[in-house]
Amino acid sequence: MSNDFLQSIKSRRTYYGIGKEVIVPEARIQEIVQEAVKYTPSSFNSQSARVVVLFGEQSDKLWDLTTETLRKLINNDEQFASTAQRMAGFRSGYGTVLYFEDQEVVKGLQDAFPSYSDNFPIWSNQSSGMLQFVIWTALELEGLGASLQHYNPLIDEQVQKEWNIPSSWKLIAQMPFGNPTAQPGDKEFKPLEERVKFFS
Repeated sequence: MSNDFLQSIKSRRTYYGIGKEVIVPEARIQEIVQEAVKYTPSSFNSQSARVVVLFGEQSDKLWDLTTETLRKLINNDEQFASTAQRMAGFRSGYGTVLYFEDQEVVKGLQDAFPSYSDNFPIWSNQSSGMLQFVIWTALELEGLGASLQHYNPLIDEQVQKEWNIPSSWKLIAQMPFGNPTAQPGDKEFKPLEERVKFFS
């Protein structure tokens, strides 16, 4: 079991080449997301994570509005061409997972435990990172490819309006996914001796 878990971690990669072919039913993706949200740990068991999953045309709409937002910010046509190409790649997927953290929950913890006040936003982001990793790895185990993107806070207002998101939900990340159409390249690793220490 331990080896299977570690292998799933090793297998998770960033896929930029994704398509719209439905190889995993929406119901299965919903199940994965619900289980991940339920069981991913959070500080003080705050359960501050919030997730929205956009399928099909709803996912397309997200990347269309992101493209429109970036077009207003990038005046150089040549520079925008590469940005538009990147957006089209995300749009080519089957869906997108939006990750949020409920700031009302974070604020409630800050008020209840003032000694840790500065840490709760940090712990909130750490919990979100764990959730992103859990869902990302679970989607890959189903045969899907995904990547993690961060166009917040540029698109926060549009997302909130378009999908009626509560104002207390802070957008943390976006994860486009779909059937893999291109394999990721080789991954390079820095020496573990520089990154890990053991003491007995």
